[in-house]
Amino acid sequence: MPTSKKHPPLDDVAKTIIELLQEDGRRSYSDIGRVVGLSEAAVRQRVQRLTESGVMQIVAVTDPMQLGFPRQAMIGIRVSGDTRVVAEAIAEIPAIDYVVITVGSFDILAEVVCEDDEDLLAMINDHIRPIDGVLSTETFIYAKLQKQLYNWGTR
Repeated sequence: MPTSKKHPPLDDVAKTIIELLQEDGRRSYSDIGRVVGLSEAAVRQRVQRLTESGVMQIVAVTDPMQLGFPRQAMIGIRVSGDTRVVAEAIAEIPAIDYVVITVGSFDILAEVVCEDDEDLLAMINDHIRPIDGVLSTETFIYAKLQKQLYNWGTR
């Protein structure tokens, strides 16, 4: 959910709505309204504002292995020049589902979901390495996804 906009602080109602949807993205607006003390229409408007502003997304999270994409990897990328430009180019690659600019050993980390090792190799050689500014890559192939949660709340 990339955004560089500054958002006003969320009130307690917005935080509760987010937390309820993190627990169950299919929860009805009327159910949420009962918890937060708003009408169904008011909750719908709040959710719409939160999604349109980029504060949150409501999506279906899938298991890539069950969808025929058993190869997942994190790719560390070292860059010369403007890291933001390279990150934008990498983010345009459909098979990449996560891109973050870092300040460590790598300038960018990108997660990729592939059909097999040949697909992963093609992703690196044909799509990532040819991008202007990419100096090197290091690939970390996932052996097992141990934990992945999205209900960390709003703190």
